[in-house]
This record gives sequence, C-alpha cells and structure tokens, in this order.
Amino acid sequence: MPVNRKNCCLSSPEGRGRDGHGLPEEVEEALIACGGVRAMQAHLPDPDRLACLCAVHRACADPVRLKILSLLSTQPLCVCVIKQVIGIADSKLSYHLNVLRKAGLIEGEPQGNWIIYSLTDAGRRCTEGF
Repeated sequence: MPVNRKNCCLSSPEGRGRDGHGLPEEVEEALIACGGVRAMQAHLPDPDRLACLCAVHRACADPVRLKILSLLSTQPLCVCVIKQVIGIADSKLSYHLNVLRKAGLIEGEPQGNWIIYSLTDAGRRCTEGF
C-alpha cells in the first residue's frame, strides 16, 4: 500500500503533518542526532542479508524444524535417528532438512552410507534458548 504523504509527519519541509503538529520532540531529536531519515536508510541491511534473515526466520517458524534443531543441539545425528525420535515420514523429513540446510542452520557430512547432520554456527546461535 503506498504511503499517504498528506498524513505523514515528514511530508512538509517543517516536519509538520496535516494537523500542524511536528514529530514528538524526543523522536525528532533522536532522528536529528542519528543523521536523519537518509542516515537511517543507510543502516538497513542489504537485500542479500535481508533474504538470508528471512530464510532463517522462515526455517525457524515450523515446529518440526524446531524439533530437528533441538535434537541437533544435543549432538550430530543421522536421518534414521531424527526420523524415529520425531516420528515423521522420510519425504517430509527430507523436505525439512533441506529447508534448514538452505537457511544455513544445519550441514550434512557423509560418513560411509550415512549422512550425519549437525548444527552450523548459525544453527547453534538459533538454539541457544533451547
């Protein structure tokens, strides 16, 4: 939805909205102290970083994936153990592991016929509250 500049407190050069009132004093002082709106825009993460953050948050927004992260926070595990503990079908587990891997939260290391999954540093940071 486009911003209605007529109702925006920053729509006029004086920083006054349609009602004639400016920003609350503390907000205006803080905005000036940080360099204004353009300086705040410069603090926004770049699109690649935002995409990464979105992937991590989407990955952590599912209870099954949180269970997997919780299990892996105790020790690296193979798929068969994760499957048995959670009680999930192979295809669903594969999907969830792929989401977590693409988000950079887990990694799989082949060991013979097995793939052993473990948390990455980012995955460990996400599970610190578990």
